[in-house]
Amino acid sequence: VGIIYGVTKILSENNVNVLDISQTIMQDMFTMIMMVEFDGSKVAVQDIEKKLTAVADEMGLSIYVQREEIFSSMHRI
Repeated sequence: VGIIYGVTKILSENNVNVLDISQTIMQDMFTMIMMVEFDGSKVAVQDIEKKLTAVADEMGLSIYVQREEIFSSMHRI
């Protein structure tokens, strides 16, 4: 409960726009992929990553931040 809120609250507070969210349960694990844009944000990706890591630690989650170019290269067939 509150996973999406915890993540999107940090993004909203830092003017990071959520473009898309995909959620599913894989092998009994909640999995979520978010595509976001930093165009309006004055905060570095590394700073957002630190804030998200703090939320992840509080909630017992794992959050990974990855640039779109790397994600696309890894998942293109």
